[in-house]
Amino acid sequence: MCGIVGYVGRSQASQRPLEVVLSGLGRLEYRGYDSAGVAVVCPDGLVTAKRAGKLTNLLDDLAEHPLAPGSAAIGHTRWATHGGPTDGNAHPHRVGGLAVIHNGIIENFATLKAELLADGAEFLSDTDTEVVAHLLARAYEGDLTEAMRAVVARLDGAFTLLAVHEDAPGRVVGARRNSPLVVGLGEGENFLGSDVAAFIASTKEALELGQDQIVTITADSVDVIGFDGEPATATAYTVDWDATAAVKGGFASFMDKEIHDQPKAVADTLLGRTDPRGALVLDELRIPEAALRSIDKIIVIACGTAAYSGHVAKYAIEHWCRIPVEVELAHEFRYRDPIVGPRTLVVAISQSGETMDTLMAVRHAREQGASVLAICNTHGSTIPRESDAVLYTHAGPEVAVASTKAFLAQVAACYLLGLYLAQLRGTKFPDELREILEDLHALPDKIQRVLDDEEAVRHVAQKMADEESFLFLGRHVGYPVALEGALKLKEIAYIHAEGFAAGELKHGPIALVDEGQPVFVIVPSPRGRDQLHAKVVSNIQEVRARGARTLVIAEDGDEAVVPYADVVFRVPQTPSLLAPLVAVVPLQIFACALATAKGLDVDQPRNLAKSVTVE
Repeated sequence: MCGIVGYVGRSQASQRPLEVVLSGLGRLEYRGYDSAGVAVVCPDGLVTAKRAGKLTNLLDDLAEHPLAPGSAAIGHTRWATHGGPTDGNAHPHRVGGLAVIHNGIIENFATLKAELLADGAEFLSDTDTEVVAHLLARAYEGDLTEAMRAVVARLDGAFTLLAVHEDAPGRVVGARRNSPLVVGLGEGENFLGSDVAAFIASTKEALELGQDQIVTITADSVDVIGFDGEPATATAYTVDWDATAAVKGGFASFMDKEIHDQPKAVADTLLGRTDPRGALVLDELRIPEAALRSIDKIIVIACGTAAYSGHVAKYAIEHWCRIPVEVELAHEFRYRDPIVGPRTLVVAISQSGETMDTLMAVRHAREQGASVLAICNTHGSTIPRESDAVLYTHAGPEVAVASTKAFLAQVAACYLLGLYLAQLRGTKFPDELREILEDLHALPDKIQRVLDDEEAVRHVAQKMADEESFLFLGRHVGYPVALEGALKLKEIAYIHAEGFAAGELKHGPIALVDEGQPVFVIVPSPRGRDQLHAKVVSNIQEVRARGARTLVIAEDGDEAVVPYADVVFRVPQTPSLLAPLVAVVPLQIFACALATAKGLDVDQPRNLAKSVTVE
């Protein structure tokens, strides 16, 4: 969840280390945090500063009490797990001349802390991280890398650790297990970060660290070893976006910007996936074609918004491929003794590639012999590395905590997977596949048309800022769209919102409908399954008759909804299975506009973090 930045440069006394770390923390604010801190290795020793609350609190403190220039620095934005969000619990944690920052959870910290207390250690915080600081200080005998190796051997759990010592002024040592850490390569300087956004303003050249590795950076070198002390390799890659991609670009919020990024996010996800004959080519899929032809079940594992993209995938893949698809919340998957085997394809969906619930489910699936395919937006992240294959979305960095463009890119990637499987298994003729692909490639322009009409949605949202509850109804692929629409309001507007399969209405939820209750209804195309469309129109009438205020998402030309809708938000005509890519956009705009009207921070909603790296 938290942000980590490390830097080493050639100068022994420069403000650049602190400047790099602070700017990196600023670009990592999207990850969610409740305190921030830095440590700088200076010629006269180690200096630190840390404050609870937003990064601006730390910046104000540094303005009043500047830190001395130095050669190396580390910085951290913390999301509280052990101990509340206080100055004392903020990172870095210092013991003597050593400072440590940490993402993740040390699961055996209580045992280690008891041992340290018995040995006379004094603790100044309630965190598990301070245990690591004491262990490192005791293990340090002039070699910080070796001390780190000795300590990580004793730790259980998920962690990224960065450490500096005043006796090693030109060195930062990091370690990772089940938590992200990447290296940035510069000229006469090197970087560490929990995300490439930490150093993208300085370099696009990066190294992808593997599991259970320790990295030591100086101004002119990067050395990687395994936890066993043996030399290890890291994969070099070039980041394909720049710092401007993490700037609001004139929009009021990152969420607003990312909603408007969606035509490009979908287009980029589709780009380069077909050969000159129009056949799908997914080069990243390293699973043999014979194995994909033999699968008899697909299980999608994901959480939150990503899970709703999986629900859309279920409808499409079952229709196109005639393979049964289950959608499982990743945090429930391994605890129910799931039935998986060599003929099961597990599809893990995660924007960050570091979602701990999903990562643990991936590992369990592979232990049971299933093939795992990751759908992910972040190159070099853990879930793709630990999967058998990966299908990368190309949405670019998503800064706002509430996902928008990543959701559409995930849905688009799921469509590509379904069509590819249909192509391999022969369940669709080539001309049928080409027609669907043509429809899919037309979606970015249709999404843009929805965005061009956003003012109508914003106007209604601003007038409804005082509402306390919303219901969302949908059928078929409209059902996961309803779930996602409700989630967006919960996440950023802090309003009670529930999504239902519209057919469930008469089985209980209709009791919630009284006079003035706002109800969104996602209406399927009348050009698809006529009976389904008619049933949803009946659902609108049901809630309208009980006093509901109906807000209807319907495609252009659908006049059947007009007599029963208080408000109609129009979307372009789109084949039914592909309709979520346009139907969800008005709901995103609505949530963003309503939350903004309430004066809320839509980019960093309370209690939430962008990348959930603890289970």
